[in-house]
Amino acid sequence: MRLEKKVAIRNLSFDQLKAEMLAAGEPAFRAKQVYEWIWKKAARSFDAMGNVPKTTREWLSEKFSLQIVTTAEAQYSSDRTIKSSFQLHDNNLVEGVLIPTRERVTACVSSQVGCSLTCSFCATGYMDRKRNLESFEIYDQVVLIRDQAQEKYGQALTNIVYMGMGEPLLNYANVLKSIEQITSPEGLGMSPRRITVSTAGIAKMIQKLGDDQVKFNLALSLHAANDTKRNQIMPINESNTLDVLKAALLYFFEKTGNEITLEYIVFNKFNDTIEDARELYEFAKGIPCKINLIEYNPIAQSSFVNAEADAIAKFSAFLESKRMIVNIRRSRGRDIDAACGQLAGKKAPVVDA
Repeated sequence: MRLEKKVAIRNLSFDQLKAEMLAAGEPAFRAKQVYEWIWKKAARSFDAMGNVPKTTREWLSEKFSLQIVTTAEAQYSSDRTIKSSFQLHDNNLVEGVLIPTRERVTACVSSQVGCSLTCSFCATGYMDRKRNLESFEIYDQVVLIRDQAQEKYGQALTNIVYMGMGEPLLNYANVLKSIEQITSPEGLGMSPRRITVSTAGIAKMIQKLGDDQVKFNLALSLHAANDTKRNQIMPINESNTLDVLKAALLYFFEKTGNEITLEYIVFNKFNDTIEDARELYEFAKGIPCKINLIEYNPIAQSSFVNAEADAIAKFSAFLESKRMIVNIRRSRGRDIDAACGQLAGKKAPVVDA
């Protein structure tokens, strides 16, 4: 006899869950209890649902699966950054990072297993894309990192960045659904202003974000401000040129009013000259934005190295002379391959805190 496949309960809306439970003879209020356990309380099992009768929990367990994400391994950096390898229900792995600072505690989460883009400086770009993450798998990463922050450092999670493995805008529906769940009063109740989604630059999807009038922040991984150089390191640019991207960013701002962040890794002897800074200014002017200059974090597959400190300082000073808002972002978690561009979903030994 063939067993019926269980339904992933967290793919159901509240109304769908309520309909299932009413059909099974459960009272309407029970659906609300279960829904609260699933999302607000982030229950790890049906048995954990304390105020739900045992018979109902057994029925839930027979019919549905939670498909929870678990922490397979964790590594602790000397700067307090924690990189976690998260195991999905099908045994695939993704990585997420807890980045604590004095002012904020940030969760960096993944949106895909691997990545279909082949950015030459990024470890994930050398992996195949196996699949998109479900919205609840993204949600679980946030919950696990939130709990980690509280347990290890006694700090509350303040920010979330979709800057881990994968291209968020190629998993558009699940990414937006996860943000809806994270920001909902029935979920984690976080402000969308505390969430940033980073993209390598898919113009039509940036425009769709504008049409959907999203409330969260948008970051563009730019890294070069002329098409020849950007094509070299980010093949996605061949079909999403800088002119097209700029038009999409302006459209996004017009529709949402949300300022944009331009992320720019400064590579030694590739994009670190004053001429490169001038090109970045020409691209950025007219866009309501701030610019993050990011230190490069070496990976085995690439020969790129970080620009010299003096070159970065001059680069930043030029932009500031043009009245651009510039931040220099220092690497966090580099000693455990947790820094920007280093996530690769590989198993590593657990290192005690």
